[in-house]
Amino acid sequence: MEQTENELIRLRRQKIRSLREEGIDPYPNDVRVGHTTGEIIERYGALDGEALGAVQEEFSIAGRMMAVRDFGKGAFIMVQDRKGRLQAFLRQNVLGEEAFRLFKRLDVGDIVFVAGRIFRTRTGELTIDASRFRLLSKAVRPLPEKWHGLTDVETRYRQRHLDLISNPRVVEIFKKRSRIISLIRRFMEERDFLEVETPMMQPKAGGAAARPFRTHHNALDMDLYLRIAPELYLKRLVTGGLERVFEINRNFRNEGVSTFHNPEFTMMEFYQAYATYEDLMVMTEELFAFLAREVLGTTELTYQGQTIDLTPPWRRLTVAEAVERFWGLDAETIADGEALIDFARRQGLEVPEGEGPGKVLMTLFEAREDRLVQPTFVTQYPLEVSPLARKNPADPRFTDRFELYICGREIANAFSELNDPEDQRQRFLMQLEERARGDEEAHEMDEDYIRVLEYAMPPTAGEGIGIDRLVMLFTDSPSIRDVILFPHLRRKEEG
Repeated sequence: MEQTENELIRLRRQKIRSLREEGIDPYPNDVRVGHTTGEIIERYGALDGEALGAVQEEFSIAGRMMAVRDFGKGAFIMVQDRKGRLQAFLRQNVLGEEAFRLFKRLDVGDIVFVAGRIFRTRTGELTIDASRFRLLSKAVRPLPEKWHGLTDVETRYRQRHLDLISNPRVVEIFKKRSRIISLIRRFMEERDFLEVETPMMQPKAGGAAARPFRTHHNALDMDLYLRIAPELYLKRLVTGGLERVFEINRNFRNEGVSTFHNPEFTMMEFYQAYATYEDLMVMTEELFAFLAREVLGTTELTYQGQTIDLTPPWRRLTVAEAVERFWGLDAETIADGEALIDFARRQGLEVPEGEGPGKVLMTLFEAREDRLVQPTFVTQYPLEVSPLARKNPADPRFTDRFELYICGREIANAFSELNDPEDQRQRFLMQLEERARGDEEAHEMDEDYIRVLEYAMPPTAGEGIGIDRLVMLFTDSPSIRDVILFPHLRRKEEG
């Protein structure tokens, strides 16, 4: 009869008690490990059995026992560490009766130490011929029945430790994520950018249009907001003379959860004095191409069956041009606010009373933004949706701003920064009017930031790049939850 998990846990607890009664510590911490599985495979994986026979070195590894093939007085086990998996061969006449008897009482999932020389089995598998063996940590709970391919999505996200144990591809995703972030730092530092840190708890929620999380500081007796963006603090630093700054930061937005959105997410935001948004388009192309070559070895990748070419230069479209192309509209209709609103409503799009033509233009654009598959810089965003961006000198209804779209989703947002304090005050007042009409995401008035601008911020361009979405692209991951170790999930009902 198949044992239930509770019975297996009870039996394992009995084993632990029995080991302790015999003076065996099931959780020792006096072992030093000399090698990783990956190191051994890299050094000796190409040698044949005869060449391995000349290797006199003894190797030691430690990791999780992932499989056991028991032959009575001998057994093969598979050991998994942070670098991969390697087989070990255990024999009673080599280990001794006591050590071999201990092995017989262990379970898949236990952490073990193995030391010995290496050889190839008759089937050609690189293997450690164990001369020493120890238990390092006894597992109380069994691994999932299908540990070799944990597929239940909810279990994978809620119990990421099991996901990492069971799915080598998941481990590779997070290794690649770490490498991408490291490469971004290198890229920025080579261009004389200084990495900084700004507050995660702020007295005002600023720097983006988003609903914030609110908290309370007891000692100061004041409400604070979790950061929705570091923008206003980074621009304070530019004003202070740190002309090139960047931050790889955690942001928090109290909004919906989807395959593209998590309430807590990572961005890289940077600011460069004496630059424009056009300079940042070139820099963004260089960064993505650099990452692709370093991580993938090519500037071409496949995402969910679509081939994406990151080779610069990328396409550039204004918001108005995109709407013309996607909806078949002419420039006259787009320029006529009333005609644009009427068209949007006839398409079944929601346009609240009093909505300005700029926001209606964005409603039309966002309804079909998923058509932007190849890398595209969408530029010239309406003034109404860009409260911190500089007006376009040729057409002040729009701003010098771009968003980067790849595979139908926004990955970066940048603009030439607004550094005129009077203009900034008027923009904040416009945002307050939007809040009064019920827009909870509209920007608050920030007198302290205006005061900073009054000390003169140099002409500057700034950009934010979504790290999670970038990693999704480079790892062919369909959901943002696949690239965040501990994504937020709805509370699981007890019962």
